[in-house]
Amino acid sequence: MNQQPNILVIYTDQQSASMMSCTGNAYLQTPAMDYLAAQGIRFNRAYCTNPVCIPSRFSLLTGRYPSEIGLKSNKVEQEIDHVPQEIKDSGLGWLLKDAGYDVAYGGKEHLPLMCTEDLGYQYITDDEREGLADTCAAFIKKKRKKPFFLTVSFINPHDICMMAIRDYPTCELDHVLVKVCKKEQAMLDDVLKKVDSYEKDNFWRDICPPLPDNFEPQAHEPEAISMLLKQRPFKEKARKHYTQEQWRLHRFAYCRLTERVDAHIHMLLQALQESGQEDNTVIIFTSDHGDMDGSHRMEHKTALYEECCRIPLIITHQGQCIQNHIDDEHLVSNGLDLYPTICDYAGITIPKNIQGNSLKPIVEGADPIWRNRLIVESEFGKMNVTKKYKHVQYIQGAHSEQLYDLVKDPGEMENIATDETYSDMLKAFRKSKPTIE
Repeated sequence: MNQQPNILVIYTDQQSASMMSCTGNAYLQTPAMDYLAAQGIRFNRAYCTNPVCIPSRFSLLTGRYPSEIGLKSNKVEQEIDHVPQEIKDSGLGWLLKDAGYDVAYGGKEHLPLMCTEDLGYQYITDDEREGLADTCAAFIKKKRKKPFFLTVSFINPHDICMMAIRDYPTCELDHVLVKVCKKEQAMLDDVLKKVDSYEKDNFWRDICPPLPDNFEPQAHEPEAISMLLKQRPFKEKARKHYTQEQWRLHRFAYCRLTERVDAHIHMLLQALQESGQEDNTVIIFTSDHGDMDGSHRMEHKTALYEECCRIPLIITHQGQCIQNHIDDEHLVSNGLDLYPTICDYAGITIPKNIQGNSLKPIVEGADPIWRNRLIVESEFGKMNVTKKYKHVQYIQGAHSEQLYDLVKDPGEMENIATDETYSDMLKAFRKSKPTIE
């Protein structure tokens, strides 16, 4: 066995934390993800740094908050004009290559004014679907004398984005996307065809996911949410015009797309097993952000609700980690904590300017001192979450300050910020900055 383990990092795109059957979700089957959860530790309180693609992916590969370079959204050119060279030079690819790893990246990049090669990776394929799984399975099986560090970045279940866009195209960008995103729409059509294979009453009763408990907009909804919806008007139209059946079909398609990517993950696990490398491979599975999935009559991302911000995170290292464990105690940021975690597993000194903490001790059963709160950023504001409470401060609009009791109100339907009982807590939250405590 190599002293340094192989490290396999698997990203999905737009997958909420609840979108795995191992979480108790009865409306999809994800055997590959469930297998990883059974072999290792599933972090139930894991969050992204920003619930939209480019900022989150910047964090995943650099270990830094997007705000460190002024990045708030996918509108990169409007926000920054470069990424500092020192950040590129400290990319995980360079660090692990210097540590003796065979380093590669395949699939979706979607980074701000840089590519994975700038961060030290060999980019082995731009396929984001089954072809990505095939290429990366071959990379895993390749005979080599040194350990590998492979990142596999799948596109799905992100194809769900196209559903509302093609139903309500309202601007030039929407019409362009409908015209050019043929592969995404073909995938949507393919999963929606499955509806016809069920008897109608049985489908709506037993197969199609019901509406979420927090389907309706919350009381005293932040005006910033309306601003977010108006920014891309198809979102506003979906909220106003989708019927309850359409929302349920949206949820059904989201489940089926997640199952598709789970099948691709299975191909990677099979390659590890067939090549005899599973026992010496650290596997990290996560997603860049979630999807509203019908909650608060919304789809897509960006909002500072749990459905967008809380993501799946599983780490396994057979024989050297606690197994089949659900961690509800630690507030984890995949964008901050995976960078030092990977360094730790590779035997690399964690750079001093990295804010996150290695998860390796927790994975191995230790109980290190840990943060008691966590910040998530957005172009519309920021949220600050603790084990029980969540504070959201939007930058403008009515009801801009929100406070939720996530234990009593996990669906974030009631803003308790106006309750004088919580005045001291609000003062403490307002002073918070995006740093580790």
